[in-house]
Amino acid sequence: MGRRFGWLWAAYAVSAYGSGLGFGALPLIAVLALHAGPAEVSALSAVGPAVGALIAVPLAPWMEFRRKRPVMIAMDLVRFAVMATIPLAYAFGRLGFVQLLVVSAVAAAAKIAFNAASGAFLKTLVPPDDLLVANARFESTNWSSIAVGPPLGGAAIGLFGPVTTVVADALSYLLSALGITAIGGREEAPPRATGRSPLRAGAVLDGWRHILGHPGLRALYFNQMLVSGLIMATEPLLAVLLLRRLGFPPWQYGLAFAAPCLGGLVGSRLARRVVARHGRSAVFRTVGTLRAIWLIGLAFVRPGVVGLVTVMAVELAIIVNMSLFTPVLATYRLEHTPQHLVARTLTAWSIGTQASIAVLTALAGLLADATSPRTALTVAGLLVLATPLLLPGHERTAGHASEPVSSDT
Repeated sequence: MGRRFGWLWAAYAVSAYGSGLGFGALPLIAVLALHAGPAEVSALSAVGPAVGALIAVPLAPWMEFRRKRPVMIAMDLVRFAVMATIPLAYAFGRLGFVQLLVVSAVAAAAKIAFNAASGAFLKTLVPPDDLLVANARFESTNWSSIAVGPPLGGAAIGLFGPVTTVVADALSYLLSALGITAIGGREEAPPRATGRSPLRAGAVLDGWRHILGHPGLRALYFNQMLVSGLIMATEPLLAVLLLRRLGFPPWQYGLAFAAPCLGGLVGSRLARRVVARHGRSAVFRTVGTLRAIWLIGLAFVRPGVVGLVTVMAVELAIIVNMSLFTPVLATYRLEHTPQHLVARTLTAWSIGTQASIAVLTALAGLLADATSPRTALTVAGLLVLATPLLLPGHERTAGHASEPVSSDT
């Protein structure tokens, strides 16, 4: 799809592989270096992203009417700078839980802004017929990075200490910024809203207005919020259960999440042909249901090889379906969002997802603290079984692009 897309993909890849090495780094540091318990680990996974989502709210209209590449570069540099503070503080014996919370919040806000800007930029970079292919390539890269990164990251932590992977993650953002700079070419400045400031209070809500005013996007939005929130709420619970309660070493913890991610290569590569053969609505209904039914299996994890295999099998089933579903959803969302609303819509989508993850992770942490991590995993697995009821029907996902719902032209 051209040299410019190649540079964008390369920048995404180096950042993704850095994040793969640092997969779950902050909860791991909290557990291994700061001896945090279930409530603290869940708070780290919840409060940071929640505050980050609030920070990102005013960024959406600000970046909507600016060139997207400079925004992407700036967000990469912010993430590099904030992540680099962790190894520095650790080296001087000053690392604390509050710093981890601040880093988590700033990194979450920068990630939301980066993803919104990159989605808007992608829509102008590739033809509409190539959007699904492009999103599937990003999805396959994401899962391959998680397949490779956590085992290497776990080994690095065992050899060199708990903050080793954070250094790699920070450097990956710097390299990503260089890759985006290398894209080259002239990016046209987006037209500004006529007669009104893009920073007006109402502009902040335009993304949500578009999502809630579109039947297909609205149903997918609420479904995605709950599915993502419930799945991600299990991550800190599993960290405590596997590392502290069941005695898994860090490399096995990494392997339990890394090996199943190879299934992400399968799902993402199948996305285009499955849509061509069965239609997008069938993918949303069938695959959206299949990705929700396996989570309950994590409640039955036991020590030793059997427990490790159980986690890997559950994660594999979830990831194959998620990796097929996600690029189809991302493409549908871009197709049904006018260009002048893309950044705000993607930001609203990310904020809703992050808020859901934060709230459900916090509640799961409180439940685990009051009962046990296994009980909280059981509740999450049962609740996610109801999420397919929110998936849209065929009539809501028919058609192609939507009409603008805002007067900002």
